[in-house]
Amino acid sequence: MKESLKIQPHHLERGAYLYIRQSSMRQVIENVESAKRQYALRGRAIALGWRDEQIIVVDSDQGESGASAAWREGFQRLVSDVGMGRAGIVMGLEVSRLARNNADWQRLLEICALADTLILDEDGIYDPSSFNDRLLLGLKGTMSEAELHVIKARLRGGILNKVRRGEYRCSLPTGLIYDQSGNVAFDPDSQIRETIVHFFDTFLRVGSACQAVKAFRTEGLLFPSRLRNSETTVFRPLTASTAIRVLNNPRYAGAYVYGRRRYRRAINGKKILQRRDQDDWLACIPNAHPGYISWEQFQQNLKILKTNGQGYEVARASPPREGKALLQGRAVCGRCGKHFRVRYAARRGRLDAWYVCDRAHGYRGEPSCQSIAGPPIDKAIGMLITEQMTPTAVELTLEIRREIEARCEEADRLRRRAIERAQIEADLAQRRFMLVDPNNRLVADTLEGEWNEKLRVLAKAREDRERAQEQDQLILDEAVRERLIAMTVDFNKLWADPDTPDRERKRLLAHIIEDVTLIKMPTEGTIKVHVRFKGGKIQTLTTTSPKSSAQQVKTQPSIVELVDKLLDKHIYSEIADLLNQQGYRPGGSVRPGCHDARFTALRVAYLVHRYGLRSRYDRLRDRGMMTKREAAARLNVHETTLARWAEHGLVTKHAYNAHYHLYEIPVSNVPRKQCSRWNRLVDRAAAIAKAIN
Repeated sequence: MKESLKIQPHHLERGAYLYIRQSSMRQVIENVESAKRQYALRGRAIALGWRDEQIIVVDSDQGESGASAAWREGFQRLVSDVGMGRAGIVMGLEVSRLARNNADWQRLLEICALADTLILDEDGIYDPSSFNDRLLLGLKGTMSEAELHVIKARLRGGILNKVRRGEYRCSLPTGLIYDQSGNVAFDPDSQIRETIVHFFDTFLRVGSACQAVKAFRTEGLLFPSRLRNSETTVFRPLTASTAIRVLNNPRYAGAYVYGRRRYRRAINGKKILQRRDQDDWLACIPNAHPGYISWEQFQQNLKILKTNGQGYEVARASPPREGKALLQGRAVCGRCGKHFRVRYAARRGRLDAWYVCDRAHGYRGEPSCQSIAGPPIDKAIGMLITEQMTPTAVELTLEIRREIEARCEEADRLRRRAIERAQIEADLAQRRFMLVDPNNRLVADTLEGEWNEKLRVLAKAREDRERAQEQDQLILDEAVRERLIAMTVDFNKLWADPDTPDRERKRLLAHIIEDVTLIKMPTEGTIKVHVRFKGGKIQTLTTTSPKSSAQQVKTQPSIVELVDKLLDKHIYSEIADLLNQQGYRPGGSVRPGCHDARFTALRVAYLVHRYGLRSRYDRLRDRGMMTKREAAARLNVHETTLARWAEHGLVTKHAYNAHYHLYEIPVSNVPRKQCSRWNRLVDRAAAIAKAIN
């Protein structure tokens, strides 16, 4: 069948779509002849019978790869118009121009067959609804996809061959450059080199990327950063992402690496980054070029980062933080073997640390292993550390002083480098301004403004250095030196000094202790502390479990016994006064912030009731004491007469509370009731005796 017979009148009534594409912008710019050949298909469509206004050119996918249609808007528009029956013919110079993906190509053929749309390439016209033509087009699509695979494999093979020899040039991080011979070398800028060296030293000192960022911010230092696709290096504030990226880059360790990550396309066409493990890198050649750190130090940095980023369910020693928990990241549960989690609770105006092992409860709903208060444990560990470290306290303190001095000198050297750079840029701006024609004010004003801006940057750098020097001087002044020297006499003072940050205590602890296993003994009220030192030595301590809130407010047994004895002779108010005079308080001690923590009659009555003590009333009754009514009936007198006898000592009365009494009837010399006259004489005699006394 001739090609002209495939073109029917209904094809000519619809549009002719000319699809033009080249894979990269470099091809678009340099491969001009290919573009001309593709646009020349327009004349062929006119020769076949389509009018010029019916020809629709789709060239919006220039510079896009044909490996997928996900990111090609022009191809998607072409498929949409074909499916809506607007296209009579689809033209492309080659099948590879339309698609290099067999799935996209077969989908286009399917839609063209359903919509009765023809396909034209440089070799001829095809009808997708015809089996033979579709078979040929499918074969061409498969060959186009295979061709792309062969091209990629060929290029990839050449790259990998150079990679294995370490000769393939990759982009270098800030601080490394290619010299004229093509070898990797340090950046000639001394400020860049010294800043990077200072960063790695700071990380080793603080043990955390975030803490290194804080140290740079505190010291007022900037970190070099190379602009993308440029050789220009600028200094910016250090960020956590930059710090982690530098620590993870093996080029700083002098190693040539390739294939640390790979990319794959998602369904939506976006690239997805996947990191490979070190064992899966395509190339790793240590000591291939100069580095800022050794390969062993790089591996150690990775271990530190991995440890810092691991979850609490993994046995680890996390980086020291600001909390008071001394064994943060080093306390191990003696029951399940997991590391304790640290929790803080505000109680009675202070923040207490607790070592909690509750993973079983959180994951499986089981009871928690242990919950141990931190202060007694930390106190015992602190005493152990001071005992172990006292002989070397002098050397340690001097080393701390030398470290502070070296750190300040390094920071000041970097600030001087920043001033030198600002001075060079200011001098350059000045020379550019001096060389311009003064009459050309348009250029002169601009250069003058740049010069003034460089001078402001220079002045700010000098002010920052002066301010930082003043702060460093406060750290290294003579008073601080004398204080450090005084502390060397007793390491215990250094450890217990409130000005010593908790983070520094934990850092000191990390050099001595590997981990500490805690086992709570509820029945004994103690905690077993098994300390494992760095050298392998193990020492066991025993501490007392702190009292609970209920136990802390519970009255001591000795006080209860004393109250029991005092009830034989005193009432509640008298007992309260005696206890207060002897310094006793409810709960055994004075509670902070409780100004009324003193015994009262009501509190003594509560103790008697709470601990089941026999009341004073029962005690007096057991001794034969009688109530007023009972005693009056026994003596055959009125209750008023009994009260009068008690006042004059004829009958003994005993108080069992503030207002009520029990009466003791004498065994001998029992008083008798007399006449009223005799009673008046007795009263008068008593009054006279009282007056005489």
